[in-house]
Amino acid sequence: MEAQPPFRQPHILQNSVVVFSKNYLPLARINIKRAIVLLVTGQAESVNFGTTKQWEVRSPSIVLQVPEHIRLTVGNPERHWKVPPVNRREVLRRDNHTCQYCGSTKHLTLDHVIPRSKGGQHTWDNVVTACEKCNSTKRDRLPHEAGMVLKTKPKAPIHPAVAFAEQFWNSQRHPEGE
Repeated sequence: MEAQPPFRQPHILQNSVVVFSKNYLPLARINIKRAIVLLVTGQAESVNFGTTKQWEVRSPSIVLQVPEHIRLTVGNPERHWKVPPVNRREVLRRDNHTCQYCGSTKHLTLDHVIPRSKGGQHTWDNVVTACEKCNSTKRDRLPHEAGMVLKTKPKAPIHPAVAFAEQFWNSQRHPEGE
């Protein structure tokens, strides 16, 4: 009979912790080592939502209970996020490297929904990713004039913390495995 390897629990330091701002906006998921530093230096405190997991981390001089959620006690007012410039890299990232007319991921270009020749601006709500075929089909026309429909309405990217907050609250509403 072949010996089974013992069941191994995942290493505690491989866990992650959700960080909330002072006003309880979920900001990011960080590794447990960073969470320990924030807790020990007093830059964060434990947050208990009732069903919060905790991990016990031991060192030679201290035993620390590290919670699944922590809240920053300090804020950095200098950390402001700016909407990125409208350029090829950022538009492709926003549109997930996908043509907004047909869904292709090959031979991508940028397209002005309202052509610049017709007064369209080079702004987040007027520039989309388009494959060469769709861009040449649309030419110097509005999408409805070319018989084309956008898959999504173009808009400026949202703050990374807001995007994380939306993802976090959606995951709390629909937990994995249910």
